[in-house]
Amino acid sequence: MAAGPLDVLVNNAGVPMIGVFEGTPMARVREVFETNTFGVMAVTQAVLPQFREHGSGVVVNVTSSVVLGDMPLSAVYKASKMAVEGFTASLALELAPLGVRAKTVEPGACLTTNFAARATGGGALAELIPAPYAPWAEKVMADFTGQDLFTKESDVAETVWRAAHDATGQLRFPAGPDAVRLAQAK
Repeated sequence: MAAGPLDVLVNNAGVPMIGVFEGTPMARVREVFETNTFGVMAVTQAVLPQFREHGSGVVVNVTSSVVLGDMPLSAVYKASKMAVEGFTASLALELAPLGVRAKTVEPGACLTTNFAARATGGGALAELIPAPYAPWAEKVMADFTGQDLFTKESDVAETVWRAAHDATGQLRFPAGPDAVRLAQAK
């Protein structure tokens, strides 16, 4: 008998965030966590009863390669994505007896999506970087936006597909050459 269609939830919404923690208003911290962490949890919780009733399904939570290494100017963003990594790891254990799987996809820097500009919250990056940090932060941003190895949108799409169809038990899937390099260096 042929297998039926695969039920897949892909949690890919996210609020990017670049800035020095000292200069980041707590309202911005809450906004990032509301979308990146609590949004993922809320959507997952809404879908799980259907997956449980079917005895199958895959939850794919898109996090970030920021979880794979030490990256400056990312304390808030990384914390929100690390929370999703931990959530997904525990969720995978809870769901396994029900025939439901959970995975994470960890995209690298998708420079073509204008992440750096969106990560400042629509304001000037200077607003999130107190003056004493400015020279260092400018160099960090130049290094980030000038890197030669980065992720394309197609890398992420292909990796989400692989994660959704994976039956090996692998939990984490780096997406893009820069993310793969970080994962291998861990």
